[in-house]
Parts: sequence; structure tokens; C-alpha cells
Amino acid sequence: MLGSTHGTFTTGLRARVDACGESPRATVHGHAAAPGDRDVSGRELYAAVPDLNRFFRPRSVAVVGASDTEGRPRTGITRQLLAWAERVGAELVPVHPTRAAVFGIDCVRSVKELAEPVDLAVLLVADPLPVVEELGEAGVRFAVAFASGFAETGASGAAAQQRLAEAVRRTGIRLLGPNTNLNAFERFRDDLVGPAVALVTQSGHQGRPLFALQELGVRLSHWAPTGNEADLETADFISYFASLPEVGAIAAYVEGLKDGRSFLLAADRAAREGVPVVAVKVGRTETGARTAASHTGKLTGADRVVDAAMRQFGVIRVDGLDQLQDTATLLARARAPLAEGVVVHSISGGTGAHFADLATAAGLTLPTLDAAKQDELHQWIPAYLDVSNPVDNGGHPVGDERGRKIIDAILADPSVGVLICPITGPFPPMSDRLAQDLVAAAEATDKLVCVVWGSPVGTEDAYRTTLLGSSRVATFRTFGNCVGAVKAYLDHHRFTAGYRSPFDEAPRTPSPSFRKARALMRPGQRLSEHAAKQLLRAYGVRVPREQLVTSAAAAVRAAGLVGYPVVMKASGARLAHKTELGLVKVGLTSASQVRDAYRDLTDIARYEGIDLDGVLVCQMVGRGVEMVVGVTRDDLFGPTVTVGLGGVLVEVMDDTAVRVPPFGEREARSMLDELRGRALLDGVRGAPPADVDALVEVVLRVQRMALELDGDLSELDINPLMVLPRGQGAVALDALAVCR
Repeated sequence: MLGSTHGTFTTGLRARVDACGESPRATVHGHAAAPGDRDVSGRELYAAVPDLNRFFRPRSVAVVGASDTEGRPRTGITRQLLAWAERVGAELVPVHPTRAAVFGIDCVRSVKELAEPVDLAVLLVADPLPVVEELGEAGVRFAVAFASGFAETGASGAAAQQRLAEAVRRTGIRLLGPNTNLNAFERFRDDLVGPAVALVTQSGHQGRPLFALQELGVRLSHWAPTGNEADLETADFISYFASLPEVGAIAAYVEGLKDGRSFLLAADRAAREGVPVVAVKVGRTETGARTAASHTGKLTGADRVVDAAMRQFGVIRVDGLDQLQDTATLLARARAPLAEGVVVHSISGGTGAHFADLATAAGLTLPTLDAAKQDELHQWIPAYLDVSNPVDNGGHPVGDERGRKIIDAILADPSVGVLICPITGPFPPMSDRLAQDLVAAAEATDKLVCVVWGSPVGTEDAYRTTLLGSSRVATFRTFGNCVGAVKAYLDHHRFTAGYRSPFDEAPRTPSPSFRKARALMRPGQRLSEHAAKQLLRAYGVRVPREQLVTSAAAAVRAAGLVGYPVVMKASGARLAHKTELGLVKVGLTSASQVRDAYRDLTDIARYEGIDLDGVLVCQMVGRGVEMVVGVTRDDLFGPTVTVGLGGVLVEVMDDTAVRVPPFGEREARSMLDELRGRALLDGVRGAPPADVDALVEVVLRVQRMALELDGDLSELDINPLMVLPRGQGAVALDALAVCR
């Protein structure tokens, strides 16, 4: 477990496609999004920050249903709220229809009798809906509903929650819950300094391990238990926490997202502010998704899309609560790296080799120290030991003055940004002296010093006092958590250093392509291949020369115009798998072959009961790399764009990458880099390199199409997209489009 008692790892908290088809390059020309800006489909491009100051620090609190009868759950809650109100300097007003006083404080009989508006109302009632209506009339700004039995219970509960949400919108108050708890009103330690971790959880119990970080000296500033999110949601709190100067990182436990777009806007705001967001998002498996839905009643989302969207906006996704603790704490408190090189320093060659394997496999850079640095280290380390990185000191040097000199020499290397020292177990006095030297060296450098204290006991003085007592050393209990946190730390600072909001690049107005394409759409219908290709052509995506014909004679004439050899394909709105049915004829070189092919295609279609709008006579395109580019709709995030290996490899390899529009050229190229078959585009076994620039161009044009036709296009599948050798472009050989 990473921990430190006082102080901070930082000196400062933080340093605060034109795809219209007519242009030769499909780039997106945007401008910095501002409040009120909307994209071409009418969606917001900027996350407004909700003013939650009076929620967390109200001047007055009304407790509706307050009780002081011992043994009642409401009494315990009322008592906790009294203590919290005293800590934050708020006046507490009990509300109860039959009691004169609660805990010696005079009651009012109903919300309507409040003498003046209060900032926050806590509802200890089974049905909050009638009270919400009264709160709106009384001018209350915020409310918390603990009651359960809403969307987490099924259809009837979801309907009740919808009624509650509608009442909240009508009244203008902001509601936390329902199905939430008291976590927002916990006692936070006020003796800890430095950047804080702000916590957002949809399950209060899952936040307990992070709340306990305070016992290791990690400062927590806020805890938002969002529950079912009938109104206030995870995104609201991320946006708010990212605006607070004391927050160094946001840790989130997310079961389901109320609205994918809102979440991405909040993540974008955090990225603009340079505030890292670390999240556990459950629902990777069908069982996890089902359980999460029953708990909070929200969508978990297709996990592949969730994962890609989080990476796209810089959210660091981790799998376990222990990883959430360690990664969020490190990111909150560590200075920005001066270099990306990581050096592993250990008293055992085996330990160093083990850790180096894990670090390298995770993508960390372990630079080989140059000859001069190795000679310097060998002043204190026996010559037979390897000090190239990992640095094996053999053990004995750390027991005297040599230990500190070794550490200082490593940190002085300009290629080194992070020093990691795994101590697999206590070996006093050697491990005690090593811990002291690491702490002293960390105090004297701007570079990150990490220690893995591997003892399963954790009561040793070197750990509890020396390491956790340091304001500068990041201390972990496992190799894996250390590697993951350091990787996230370096990735985050690399990401934010060059961050440009994808929303800044979103098109604000429709292109000429939109007007052409809109005329081709047929609501609720699947377009034929010919019509789908017209849609692509409207957005400047290259398709083969082709003609749609309805007779053998017309097919022969078309073949002459297109140029032999030709491909002939049946075309119909309800025709998806032509090859399997024998409805594609390839490499036809004569008029007689074209006539025969036309008869064969129409006979097969008639036998299979397939309605055709004609037969396509198409240009034969040269060989290249077959790719797939498509658009699908996600329940949470709306339109998504996919690219991957195409042809038959789509089903065999399932090698695809997905992104949520809007995005620019850099993100489109990063999609290609995620593919396992990326090397095919570079040319393998003597094949020439493919035209990657043309492929990226198609991806950008398709994402523009996804944005502009969001209300009209349900699905688009270009497969195969033949990516020709470099400089020759990319051609959509087949396409499928489904209208909404």
C-alpha cells in the first residue's frame, strides 16, 4: 500500500475533419469548446461545473424524518448528521410531523414551515417524491435521498425513479441518490496536508478501503456516494472535483454510467485541468455487468467501448480497489517526471531481474546506464555485479555510507526519472539503513523514488515509521501495483502534456456532404450495396467504378465502360452475405462471361427468394490489405467508429480498435497501432507498405459521417476496404448501411 504521513510529493498541486468529400484532406477544423457550444448533432461540447460548494459545506441542513429514539436507524443517521453539521459549521433543522424536538433541537413539522431556505435537505423517508416537490417550493438547493427500492429493483422501481428524476427537474433542486448513504458526511482527517484524493463511488462499501488511506497519511478531501444517480451523477462530481485546487487526483468506483457523453465531458474537463482520474469500472464480464445493473440500475455499457473511451480521454482504468488506492495516491502527489527512464535498484540480483521483467512487460522504459555511470557505481559496488539496470548492489553496500552514494548517483543520471527499490522482506539492520537512505535521497531530489515493501507483516519500524513517515517516498506492498502505478503516472503526464480536447475538434455545422447523404437515407431500412456506396461517395470515400444494371445486355455495356476485368455482384437492400450464396462473380474478362454471370446471379437470387434492385458491374481493384471500417451505436456513448483487419479476418481474428467521435488524426493513427495485425500495413513477406495515410483519411471521413448522420445512421460496415500500396489510396469494395 502506497502511503505517506505528511507533506506532498509535489511542489505545486498542478499546473493548472472537414470530411465533406470535396477536399483532398479530411481534417477536422475546430476551436476551443466553451460553455454552450454544441456539435453538429446538437450535443454539448463543454462540461459545465455544477456549483456543489453548498452541498459539501452548507450553511444550513434540514433533516426530514429526524429521530432521537434509540435503536432506530434514523437516530444513528441523525446523530451522525449532527456531528457533521457541527464540523462544517452548518445549522441543523430537524423536520418531523409529530415531534417537538430531536436531540434537544426544536423541530418544524414539515418542509413548508422552514423559516428560511436551507442549502441541503437530507431525506430519511421511505418515499422521497412528495418531499421533493415541497423542497422545490421551499427553495432548497440540494437534497439527499437514502431510500432504496428504485431502479436497482427492476422495471417498477425504474419507473418510480423516473418520476423522482422528473420532479427534481421541475423543482430545480439537485438530488444525490436515491439508494445512497452517509459517506459524504464522514469525518475526514484535517491534520493531513498536500494534494488530496477526491472519491466518487456508486457503492459506499467499495469506497471504504480508500477512505482508510487516511490512516497511512493520505489526504482525502471529499467522498461522493452517487447511488442510483437519478440526478447528480459521477460526471458531475468529477467535473466539480477537477475544478478544486486542493484535489490532486480523483478516484472513482463506477458500476454503471448514467450517460456516457456526460462522463466523457467530465473526463475532458479533468484532462484540461491536468487532474488524473483513476477508475474501477465493473462490468468486464457478463456476470459483473448483470450484478452492477441490479445494484445501481444503470447501464454498464459494452466493455470494449468503455475501455476505449476511457483511454481516449485519459481516464486510467484499473481492476482492483488496491490498484485504485495506490495509483490514485501516487498520481495525486508525485511531481511531474523529469525523464521517463526507470531504474530498478535492489540488494538481490534475482529481485532486480524479477522486477525488471514485470516493468518491461508493462511498457516501462529501463534505460541501460552508460559506461561512465556504471564505472561510477562500481566505486561502491563489486565489479562482478551488474549495474547496467537493474542495479544489483549485492547487499553489503547498503549497510554503510556507500548505500546513499549509490542512490544519489543513480538519481543524478539525466535519463532517470524514477528510481524503484524493491525490498522483498525485512533484513535488519540492512533494510532499515536502506529505507533511511531512500527517504533522505528522496527529500533531496525532484525525481520519484518508489519502494516496494514486500513483507507480509507490515508492522516493521522501517515500513511503518521510516517509509510511511516520509513525505516524498511512494511506498507499495506489491510489485504489480508499483509497476501499474508508475506506468499510469508516466502515461498521464505524457497524455496531459500534449492534450488537445477532442471536443475542440468537433464539427459545429454540417458539411455539404451531409446534405447529399441525408437525401440517400431511408428511415428504418437497410441500404443496398449500391446505395451504401453512394453514401460513402458523398463523404469522399473512394469506391470502385461501377454501374447498377437490370439486364444482361446492360451488364455487357457497363463492363465495357468500367473496363475489363470486372466483378459482378447482386445488389439488394436485404442482401448481406453475398459470397456465401454465390452472388459474387470475380475476374470476368469477356462479354459472354458477363452475360452468363448476370443470368447466374439473378437465377440464384430468384431461387433464394431475394429481391434485387439490380446487379453491380464493378471495377476489379488490385490487391492490398483488407481492412474494415464501421460505425455502430453504443447504448451509452452513441456513435462509435471501428477499424480493424477486414475480409474473412474480421470473424477469425476479431482484431479491431474502437473510438468515440469526435477525434482527430492522432487518435485515428493510434487505433491502427492497437491492432495485433498492424504489421500487415507496413508490408510483410515482400509485400509493399500499404497506404496508411489513405486509411486514416477514410477513418476520419467515416467519423465525420457518424457525427453528422447520428440521427439517421444506425450502422455502417465497409468490408473490405482495400488499402492499396503506399500512394495509391484505399477503395471501399463493399458496404452495408442501416438507417435509423
